[in-house]
Amino acid sequence: MKPEFIGGNRLRLLCTGSEYFPALEAAIRAAHNEIHLETYIYENDATGRRITDALCDAVRRGVAVYLMVDGFGAKDMAPALKRELSDAGVQLLVFRPKISPLTLKRERLRRLHRKIAVVDGRVAFVGGINIIDDLHTPGQIPPRYDYAVEVEGPLVPVIHDAVDRLWSRISWVYRGRPVRRARRTPDGTPRGSHRAALVVRDNFHHRSDIEDAYLAAIEAARDEIIIANAYFFPGRRFRQALVQAAGRGVRVTLLLQGRVEYVLLHYASRALYGMLLEAGVEIREYHKSFLHAKVAVIDHHWATVGSSNIDPFSLFLAREANVVVEDREFAAQLRLSLHLAMEEGALLVPRERWFRQPLWRRLPIWIGYGLVRFLTGIVGYAGKI
Repeated sequence: MKPEFIGGNRLRLLCTGSEYFPALEAAIRAAHNEIHLETYIYENDATGRRITDALCDAVRRGVAVYLMVDGFGAKDMAPALKRELSDAGVQLLVFRPKISPLTLKRERLRRLHRKIAVVDGRVAFVGGINIIDDLHTPGQIPPRYDYAVEVEGPLVPVIHDAVDRLWSRISWVYRGRPVRRARRTPDGTPRGSHRAALVVRDNFHHRSDIEDAYLAAIEAARDEIIIANAYFFPGRRFRQALVQAAGRGVRVTLLLQGRVEYVLLHYASRALYGMLLEAGVEIREYHKSFLHAKVAVIDHHWATVGSSNIDPFSLFLAREANVVVEDREFAAQLRLSLHLAMEEGALLVPRERWFRQPLWRRLPIWIGYGLVRFLTGIVGYAGKI
């Protein structure tokens, strides 16, 4: 399904939690009627405490608060934190709370991975940033490099409808009844000049919408493609689209994770470097901190910010949400931010050196690739990888 672009929006790009969390907290503290918040991870750290305090204060002001977290991503959510939220009156739902040790079952891998907030039907946030402190995370070099976008205008009712429908569906499934609540008409008043669309991925009517949006933009590209993605293991169609774009003279740049976070995917993704480098794709690995971004800019006018990685989990299994933007000003801002990130924190992967790697470096890459292929085959997606 093609993205349905809507004009008249005001968008604000938010880079890392240092920009996102103050904006989110301010919106929550200014709420008068209703707050929806969806997140994959919800930590009981300094950031989690800030957002929790703001949500609980909102309830005490009479605001209806609906919080949905993922059963796997938030499996370690502190019981005391859950009690605090529930005792304050926050309505908390856990998406797919049963975690089977046999996680290779496809239904157990269908997670709520999107990160969305909608406040008073007036302002919305969509991106890749979880409710977790990205400045003081043990064992990591802060901050995580990620993005979100703040939305005001006619796109907000679309985002509100997406979270409202999911809340109603999941509350029916797990509680056996829909939640009765006063419905406030979202504010779709034009606020700016940005054209944007919400693109979601689910297991019903939107199975490939995010990937299709990427592919359409890549196939139409004539000048430049910049993709920054934390977990990059695309299927054949996506790889071929990038190779074909490079072949027709488009400058294709990938900003990928340089640090080892998930060992298996780290090495498996590198098995794709050879064909991409051979085709003329430029690969830069981000080493300054952990890359968590899922964004792209194409031909200086098309951009996307969201939760979807370019890997089997995001493209074939999880619920994801991206905002796609058709606007040169917004695209230029994101492009500049990505270029700064590449200059300050990324290293170019040299084509010649890559193909001269010794066996001991190549071996874990192909073992990782084989294992990921095997695992995706078990859940039924190997043919697309």
